[in-house]
Order: sequence, then C-alpha cells, then structure tokens
Amino acid sequence: MKKIYALLLLSIFASQINAQTVTPSSKTLSKTESDEFFTTAFKKKNLINFPIFRAYTYTDKSGTYNVALTESADTVNKEKDTVNYTIKAFNFKVDKAITLKKWEINDFKTPTVKGNEKETSIWFWTKYCEFNDLDGDGLVEPIIVYGTFGANGYDDGRAKILIYYKGLKTAIRHQNGVLDNERKTQVDLTFYSLPATIQSHLKELMEKMVKNKHAIFPTAYADKMDKKATQIANE
Repeated sequence: MKKIYALLLLSIFASQINAQTVTPSSKTLSKTESDEFFTTAFKKKNLINFPIFRAYTYTDKSGTYNVALTESADTVNKEKDTVNYTIKAFNFKVDKAITLKKWEINDFKTPTVKGNEKETSIWFWTKYCEFNDLDGDGLVEPIIVYGTFGANGYDDGRAKILIYYKGLKTAIRHQNGVLDNERKTQVDLTFYSLPATIQSHLKELMEKMVKNKHAIFPTAYADKMDKKATQIANE
C-alpha cells in the first residue's frame, strides 16, 4: 500500500513538473489539421454553423487549445469580396478524454434599418490576432481582433480588441469616425488590472492599427487611457 501511495505522489509531482516546464507555443492550423479536429460531427454537436475562416492551436502549462474563427459568408459584393453579417469564434480545450469549450464570441454588423445601411460587413482581422504568453506566467493570453466596414470603409467602421487573461475577457471597443466627435472608445475596467506588460502590448497594438489605417483613435489615445475618462461597456 505504501508503495502505491509513493508511486501516486511521484506521478503527481512529475505531472506538476511537466506542467511548469511547458513552453507556450501556438500555430495556425492547416486546412487538413483543422478538418481533422473540427469534423462535421464535431461542428454539428457544438453548433459551429459558419465556415471556418482560420483555425489555431496553442499550448501552455494549462493544456492544449484549438480555436476556430468562423464567418457567415452571406454574399459576395461587386468587388468579389466575401460579405459577412455575423461572426463567431470558439475556443476548445483539447484532452484525450474530453474536449471542453472554454469560451465563445458572437457579434454581427449593425442591421440595416429602413434601407439605411450603416455597416456592410464584419470579419476577423487575423493580422492582429495572436496567441502568446505576454507576461511570462506560462499561460497564453489569446487576443482576438475584428471589425466592420462602414459606408466609408474603415473610416467609419468599428473595431474590437478582445483579450482573455486567466479566463477573464477584457474588451476595447472603438467606433471610427471621420470627425473627432464621431469617434468613441470604450475600455473595460478590467484593463487596468492587467499586468503592465499586457497593457503596454495592447497600447502598441492600437498604435499599429492607427499606423495601418485600420482605426482612427484620438491623437495619442493609447497614452491617455485614463480610468476617469474611460467608458465602461458591460457585456
């Protein structure tokens, strides 16, 4: 009995050591790899009804996860670009015995009202999506970015940055606008409890979006994210 107990303790200790020594990593899944995991049966069971635009896998000390970014692909416009009215993202923790959904994202373009179309399409901005350990704690902090086209393209569309830190979602929501008074940025209060390295990374991401003309934040907005001036949006 003592030997069994000792072996059990040794097994637990070894698994803890292995978990602590896992180096976080991530990659984009190929179509073949994506199809092998996100089978027709799996998608039906988990209500993944839209085409998978991009799929990722990442591993950290807590386990391995597969992420699917899906878009509704409702129509094709005259420029032959795919137009999406709705998007959904799914994150599954992969285990030999069971696969568990950790979180899901749902969003859609502003509906057309009485012929007034404020937004034409919504899609994931994979240029900015990433799965890295930003604070060195051995856990990946997924960042998902997506946005919309308005009547003037990016200039009056929306952009949203989501980060998952230890399972808690924090969002930065932004409405672009040609004029200063048309722009509006909302930051969840939880942003200010994130580690400084993660806050800095998100500010750099915002600056990169401005540089690439995908967002129009007020001048040096990333340096002025003050609690007192922040509007808190709850979802």
